[in-house]
Amino acid sequence: MSRYRPPQKPAAKYITPEGEARLKEELHQLWKVERPKITQSVSEAAAMGDRSENADYIYGKKRLREIDRRVRYLGKRLEEITVVSEPPGDRNKIFFGATVSLQDEDGNSYRYRLVGPDEIDPLRGYISIDSPMGKALLGKQLDTEIKIESPTGQKYYSVLAIDYG
Repeated sequence: MSRYRPPQKPAAKYITPEGEARLKEELHQLWKVERPKITQSVSEAAAMGDRSENADYIYGKKRLREIDRRVRYLGKRLEEITVVSEPPGDRNKIFFGATVSLQDEDGNSYRYRLVGPDEIDPLRGYISIDSPMGKALLGKQLDTEIKIESPTGQKYYSVLAIDYG
């Protein structure tokens, strides 16, 4: 059995202004608020003596590594992403940032907003443009039927509305 994993396709490099603000806020929170607190607690734990059995020290160092890893990721990601703040010229087609109303073959209604992979939030109906549903929706127009392959079989949806507001 091999441990080889093929490289993943790079994620879309688009983000909404709200998503960029959230990433910047998370970076600020980690770097300016959380990291100094953890650094202080690690310093205090180290001053207590034996570090090999000091749970506060060990946990603090682990948390610092997690924070540093996330800060590096956010820094790189914020450099490479493109903020999409203007709606496309053709508002009759589905592109990044669109809020789409769909209806399935059973008459159930769904509402999704196409966002970048950094903004996914299923509870708010935010789906990635890299997801199977997102890919199927891109470029479609009103009253278009969309076919999605799912683990339970094929599903069909009809586009009811497209909004960029």
